[in-house]
Amino acid sequence: MLDTSILESNKDIKDKISNKLNGIKEQSRNFIKDIITLINKEVGVNKVLSILLFGSQRTKNSKDVTIVSDCDLLIIFKDRVSNHHIKEIEKYFIALEIKHKFKEYDDHFSKKVLGVINQTTGIFRSHFLTKKKYWESVIFHKIFRVNKVFSSIFAPRKIVLGNILINSSILYGDDLREDIRPTIQITFQEMLRSTVMNLMISLFAIAISFLRNLNPTKYQLEAIKWALKASNYYCYRDSEDLKTITKRFILFEKNRSQKKARRFFSDFLQLRISPHNDMGFMIRCPIRLIKIHIKAILFKKLIKRKEKLRLPSKYIEPIIPDHSFPLRF
Repeated sequence: MLDTSILESNKDIKDKISNKLNGIKEQSRNFIKDIITLINKEVGVNKVLSILLFGSQRTKNSKDVTIVSDCDLLIIFKDRVSNHHIKEIEKYFIALEIKHKFKEYDDHFSKKVLGVINQTTGIFRSHFLTKKKYWESVIFHKIFRVNKVFSSIFAPRKIVLGNILINSSILYGDDLREDIRPTIQITFQEMLRSTVMNLMISLFAIAISFLRNLNPTKYQLEAIKWALKASNYYCYRDSEDLKTITKRFILFEKNRSQKKARRFFSDFLQLRISPHNDMGFMIRCPIRLIKIHIKAILFKKLIKRKEKLRLPSKYIEPIIPDHSFPLRF
């Protein structure tokens, strides 16, 4: 029998969190509530420092929520929780993702292989479990529990973390976002990583396009979404909804190219609402991904150039000849 104090604590926490979930769809609300119950039962909520909700499920970006959207939760435990314990409870988190239809269960070999890829890259996952020391040290692969080599070479780590800082809500515990904000410096190299990583996902989606049971379009849509979000953050340091971001990138195009860009992004937004295999769209994605990143890099260069021109030149005090100030006694 569970301790009454635990049940009361669980209810209090659920009530506090429920007040922060207004505007979020019912599927996500129920998932989050079950997550809290699980944590309280298996670990103890007193060992959790912070729970962050980020991504499209936030009320601010609810326009982006579609059938392909997941529910991104970052749970930061105290350092005394062992890595073994975190690994052990993760299987329960996966079970809840399946229960609430954020993850498909399939024992087919191809789906299992795809699951390993998803785990390695962090794609289509609705929970990330980490510890305070990894968060404060900004150790990306430990925060998101992804492959260390892959993340160090390809992941645009600072862009991902920067997006979380401006596009997240604290559901429970302390706000630890300011602890890492000073370390988030976005560089040109980050954009190169974003280009390569999303291009890899895009080409992978085309490669498995004949295996319709693997939902290849879903991976293509995710690559475009990540490219848009990363490039938008690089340019504007904000996190608008995808419709607003696509409008910005249409305007980056020359007049004669805007119609083609508008058609592509319209197809992208529509496929997110009603995903289906569209080879015409799939084939257009790799070039569009490259264009998105190039346009963002050129825009940023233009902005920096204009900022330099606007900087006031250092005032130099004029040298006035001595005879202009005759001495008088």
